[in-house]
Amino acid sequence: MQIQTPDWVKQAVFYQIFPDRFARTQRQPLPPAMQVPLEAWDAPPTLDGYKGGDLWGVAENLDYLQDLGINAIYFTPIFQSASNHRYHTHDYYQIDPLLGGNNAFQDLLAAAHQRDIKVVLDGVFNHASRGFFFFNDILENGPTSPWLDWFKVEGWPLSAYDGAKPANYEGWYDNRALPEFNHDNSQAREYIMQIAEYWLRQGIDGWRLDVPFDVKAEGFWQEFRQRVKAINPDAYIVGEIWTDARQWLDGTQFDGVMNYLFTGPVLAFTAKERVVMSLVEKPAYFPYPALDAQGYAERIEALLGLYSWEIQLTQLNLLSSHDIARAITVMGDDQRSFELAVLLQMTFPGAPSIYYGDEVGLAGAHDPDCRRSFPNKAVWNQRLLTLHQELIALRHRHPALCTGTYQTVAAVNDLYGFARSDDKETLIVLVNTADQSDRITLSGLTEKVTVLWGEAEISVETQQVSLLGRSGVVLDVRDEA
Repeated sequence: MQIQTPDWVKQAVFYQIFPDRFARTQRQPLPPAMQVPLEAWDAPPTLDGYKGGDLWGVAENLDYLQDLGINAIYFTPIFQSASNHRYHTHDYYQIDPLLGGNNAFQDLLAAAHQRDIKVVLDGVFNHASRGFFFFNDILENGPTSPWLDWFKVEGWPLSAYDGAKPANYEGWYDNRALPEFNHDNSQAREYIMQIAEYWLRQGIDGWRLDVPFDVKAEGFWQEFRQRVKAINPDAYIVGEIWTDARQWLDGTQFDGVMNYLFTGPVLAFTAKERVVMSLVEKPAYFPYPALDAQGYAERIEALLGLYSWEIQLTQLNLLSSHDIARAITVMGDDQRSFELAVLLQMTFPGAPSIYYGDEVGLAGAHDPDCRRSFPNKAVWNQRLLTLHQELIALRHRHPALCTGTYQTVAAVNDLYGFARSDDKETLIVLVNTADQSDRITLSGLTEKVTVLWGEAEISVETQQVSLLGRSGVVLDVRDEA
C-alpha cells in the first residue's frame, strides 16, 4: 500500500505545552472556577499542586510563539481532570475549568488558526480515572452498574483508594487511579471513537496518543485512523512509542511517533560523558553510552532504515518532554552540548518539537521538576532563544531541511556531517562534538559555497572544511553555474 502522511507536518515546528505551567491569563475577571488558591508561579513544582496556567494565557502568548517560528502546538491533556497533568480524565467533552473551560479553548483555537498555527491534543484513550462518570457509577453501584463491562473488573469489592486491599480492577501499571478501558467492549470502543471525531469537528488538527501500545484490542488503531481521516484527511496521528514502532507505522495506524530513537543518540553524541546517568537510567530512550561520529552515524542510519521515507518526514523529533528530564539538565547544564543537539534536531527529517521553556534555558530533572513554570523574561537565556529563532527560520527558508534527502557525508572522530538535498539545493550540516578543532575533506566545494549558519574555514583549494571544537555549521553547496 502507498503510505500517506499529512504534508503540513513535514513543514511543522512543534511547541509542546504543559498547560498548567506555561502562562496564566492576564484577562479579568476570571470565572469562579478559576478564582482559587494556587501555588506560587515561581515555586518548585509539586506532584499534585496547581500553578494555574490556562488556555487564555497560551492565546495571549501566540505572538511569542509565532516570533519563535512555531507553527504547531502539541498540548498535554486539557480535558477535565483532578490532576495538574490531566492524564486522569474525568470528562472528555469538557475542557478543564482551571484552564478556562470550553470557551477558552475555542478562543485559543481560533486565535491559533488565524496565525496558521495547528493544534494537536493529547488523547488518553487507554485509561480514564476514578472520577470518570462511567467508572464512578461502578464504584457507586457495584455489579449492577450498566457500564461494568467498559472496564476490567476482576472481583469485589472494588478498592479504589485503600492500597492495603486488592483493587480488583485493572489500572494502568497497577495504578488504581487510572482504570483501564475494556477496548473489546463495542460501546466503550465507540465512545472513544466519537470523542476523537468530536474534537476534530471542533477544529483540532490531530491527536497525540498516550501509551497506545497498551491498547491490545485487535484493529482498534486501524479503525481509529479510518474514523479520524474520514473527518480530516490531513489530521496528524502521532503515538507515544518509545522504541521500534514499525508495527504501528505501517500506514494503517499512526503517521508518526514521538521519536525517542532520535533523542537518545543525539544526546549521547553531543553531550557524551557529560550525560547525568542518574537522570536517564530509568526512561527507555538511552542517551548513553557516549557516541563518537561513527557510532552516531550507525544509530541514525539504523533509525532511518526502520520506516518508509513518508513516515520519517512526519516523526516528532524531541530533545525533552514532560516524561523525561530536560535535555540541558541531562547534559549536566552544558549549554554548548545543548546547542549542538538543537542544530541536529532542526536539520533532521521529521518535525522538531520544542518542550516549552527549553528555548530559554529552562532546566528540570525528573518529574515533577521537568514541569517547572515558564520563567519570567528577566531570566531567559537570550543566547538559546536566538539560537532557536535562527535555526527554525533556517528550516523554514530551506525546503531541503524539511523534505530533502538525507545522506551521511562525514563520520570521522567526533565530526559528523550530512547532506539534505532536493532538486533546488543541497545543504551540508557539520557538527564537531570534540573539544579540539577538526577538519574534513568534502568533494565538490566551489567558490559558491555559502555559510548559512555557524562558522567554519573553507578551503576550495584543498576541499577541506575546518571546525572549531564543539561547534557546528550549515553550508549551502549548490552549484548555480
